[in-house]
Amino acid sequence: MGSDHYFSATPASAENLRTIRVTLAGRDLEVTTAGGVFSPDRLDAGTAVLLANMPPLPPGGDFLDLGCGWGPISLTMALASPHATVWAVDVNERALDLVRRNADELGLTNVNAVRPDDVPDDIRFRTIRSNPPIRVGKNVLHDMLERWIPRLDERSDAWLVVQRNLGADSLQRWLAATFTPGYSVFRSATGKGFRVIKVRKHGSPPTEPIALA
Repeated sequence: MGSDHYFSATPASAENLRTIRVTLAGRDLEVTTAGGVFSPDRLDAGTAVLLANMPPLPPGGDFLDLGCGWGPISLTMALASPHATVWAVDVNERALDLVRRNADELGLTNVNAVRPDDVPDDIRFRTIRSNPPIRVGKNVLHDMLERWIPRLDERSDAWLVVQRNLGADSLQRWLAATFTPGYSVFRSATGKGFRVIKVRKHGSPPTEPIALA
């Protein structure tokens, strides 16, 4: 793709729409993907690991999918919690169009696919679930997480999946050093070379320490 990456705002590559079959929220579905977005031909392994190792979602509130791509995490959350509002955030306009198309085709009215600056400043998230774009570079990734993780509601969690050989362990150390006090950071699960990292935002009064399995 040359300089055209899935995290480009306006991919220059051919759209090349395609339909793939995936299982999301326990349902076998057909969704539309395209060139110029992340993992257009399948549900990528990291997202599959994240979806398989997440706890049940809250019944309502505002949820965030940071770096949504064509929407597997957003669609899963919207299907599983129909009374929630899912914010599917990406800089890639093609990805946002795909999320809107897929949500419409599935009859989901609780998905807002928007650019980062279009999320109202007063929104606080009951959960953040993300396969973040590691390849944007460490500085950009850190800026993203420093922007969004503090917007967790009290006693709420962010769940991030990161490939081990792309710096999952160093990211976990950075998260633990950056989000303190008031947060807990630990590895929740591993699978297929990926780590699932959980970030808990405590409340006032503080929540009890997290018991590790």
